[in-house]
Amino acid sequence: MSLLAVFAIYMVLGAFAGTLAGLFGIGGGLIIVPVLIFSFGAQGFSLEIAAHMAVGTSLATIVFTSLSSIRSHHGHGAIRWDVFRPMAFGIIAGALIGAWTAALLSGAMLELIIGVFVILVGLKMLFEVNPSPGRNVAGKAGLAGAGAGIGWASAIFGIGGGTLTVPYLSWSNVRMQQAVGTSAACGLPIAVAGAVGNVWTGWSEPALPEYSFGYIYLPALIGIILTSVLFARVGANLAHRLNAKVLKRVFAILLLLVGLRFLLS
Repeated sequence: MSLLAVFAIYMVLGAFAGTLAGLFGIGGGLIIVPVLIFSFGAQGFSLEIAAHMAVGTSLATIVFTSLSSIRSHHGHGAIRWDVFRPMAFGIIAGALIGAWTAALLSGAMLELIIGVFVILVGLKMLFEVNPSPGRNVAGKAGLAGAGAGIGWASAIFGIGGGTLTVPYLSWSNVRMQQAVGTSAACGLPIAVAGAVGNVWTGWSEPALPEYSFGYIYLPALIGIILTSVLFARVGANLAHRLNAKVLKRVFAILLLLVGLRFLLS
């Protein structure tokens, strides 16, 4: 397959991921990682590194998409910068450790862990399991500790952390609009630290394909970022016209099927 054809495929993936992210209000990483694992396997990448490259590439795309999201949420005054700043310190450390942790795992084990996570998110969406506000916002040390845990897990799963950050902030009595906006801001340090960590851990990997930068596959990165931001707006517009409850249930079932595919492969 020519490089141009590969690039076109990833532009389509970016459009698909962006539309679904805008439609369902979730980060694109949850969609991008499974699809990249499948597509890297189809391209003949080593199965031992396909999942690692999917995670690294997904985090690199989130660096770019989060900038647009932060600008939008900041314009609406929806980011709690007083909460973001202490969380960001923990996030950076946690994401670097998370990238190192993922590098220690075999490709099969990383796929299994991602599959379990996707299933859990699918079940959460299907049954609408959301934490009730139960406490006030923690102090700086507590926020940094929470950020470290969120950054660590997000770097392993290749996500921007929204599926973890929003419930945590909601539980901490942060208004939902501000929880979503602050979570979007937290996605940037997660993505930057996670991407840097994946460049570092994958730099000397002998099985890397051409056009790789550590565990980041550049044709996929460029193709996805060119279309995902634009189509996220398309998805957001569609969300206002379609039945959101039915759509979330359909997407939750899709996540369950994808997760089971990983567990049974």
